[in-house]
Amino acid sequence: GLFSKKIENELLDKQIDIAVHALKDMPSVETKGLLTNCFLERNDPREVFISLNNNLIKDLKPNSIVGTSSYRREFQLKKIRSDLNYKLIRGNVDTRLNKLSEQLYDAVILSYAGIKSLKLDQKISQIFSTKEIIPSVGQGVVALQCRINDFKTIELLEKINHKPTSICATAERQFLKILEGDCETAVGAIANIEDKNIILEAELFSMDGKQRFYNNASKNINSPIELGTEVGEILKKESKNSYKR
Repeated sequence: GLFSKKIENELLDKQIDIAVHALKDMPSVETKGLLTNCFLERNDPREVFISLNNNLIKDLKPNSIVGTSSYRREFQLKKIRSDLNYKLIRGNVDTRLNKLSEQLYDAVILSYAGIKSLKLDQKISQIFSTKEIIPSVGQGVVALQCRINDFKTIELLEKINHKPTSICATAERQFLKILEGDCETAVGAIANIEDKNIILEAELFSMDGKQRFYNNASKNINSPIELGTEVGEILKKESKNSYKR
């Protein structure tokens, strides 16, 4: 959220008129005076696994070191392979892949959208479905933000807003808002539209990763906020705030 905040300050100071963000990096609560109401068509939200010898996760030797930047990914992967070592990895995609090639890690997990944009698909060892690993809220979505009273820009952005993505992003962000989590909260959510309904699938882990709370629900596509609220309230109640640090 730190990088997003710097861009938002430029927007508030009128140094820029439109801010472009990766939605998954944005806080769920909108900054006062700003409006995030335009979403480009979603890129692939799935997660990918890149390993030294192009191994699938099931083929890694026990105690192999897997680099991940979030508790969510660590806890999700532990459901698949609890006998591996999960170690924090920082930096951009190139930095992480360099650490892998230096054999500091045996594998890393990254977002498919980032790998695709850098045309590094050939390095992918495995692609996880969103059923196997539920992505972070807003993963794969580019959001455009402007000042709340800049009506000319708001009108301009309305013309490029991708409605289905906007509906899904609204449900996911509302779910996260209800949880009142922070950047360390291990939470994933993905919304999809089928016919006239929006389906939201979400999971939440306790602080130590030992407990997993899951829910999915659907509502009419005109009710993304209500859907996000419903799923958020259910998981918040079930978890008894065990996800908060």
